[in-house]
Amino acid sequence: MYLRSRLLSSLAVTAVLVSQSVLAATTYKLDPAKSSLQFVFNQAGAKNDGKFTKYDVSFTPAGDATAPSALNVVVQVSTLDTGDKDRDSTLRGADLFNVAKFPQAKFAATKITKLTGDKYEAVGKLTIRDASRDVKIPLTFKTVTEGGKPVGVMTGEIVIKRLDYGVGQGEWKSTEWVDNEVTVKFSLRLLPS
Repeated sequence: MYLRSRLLSSLAVTAVLVSQSVLAATTYKLDPAKSSLQFVFNQAGAKNDGKFTKYDVSFTPAGDATAPSALNVVVQVSTLDTGDKDRDSTLRGADLFNVAKFPQAKFAATKITKLTGDKYEAVGKLTIRDASRDVKIPLTFKTVTEGGKPVGVMTGEIVIKRLDYGVGQGEWKSTEWVDNEVTVKFSLRLLPS
């Protein structure tokens, strides 16, 4: 009887551990219809907004301190939209994003640290125009229940310097008309895959 009780107890503990590891391994994929990826820049002293309309996000949160986390973002740069066709054409051109040669921008986190509550910091490589830089992105992530299913909500922003990534060749290397600093903001709805 004692042996049977211990065996059942061990099986119960194993089942709990397996269910926790399955939970920890949940990967979230982007719900593009309810997400946004925007950028803000100053041109000729005026604040301007833009957005990207096609991008993909994959996020696997860690279940505990020993489990790895993963955050990968791929942006189709040609989908940028500032609401001005001439400006968008210039931004896509060879001296700025050069989308013909560098169609994607990417971010891959190498480490995600939980700070407090739902606040995290993602550390990884941001690559634009084949120039990669180490960045730290502060973000919030929480899960909510919709229709009985978990949904992830991730928000945050980061300020980058466009010239660090070569976004500004020829006359666009000057910051006289377009500031070097660009703010990237995101609000993502993520569904478990």
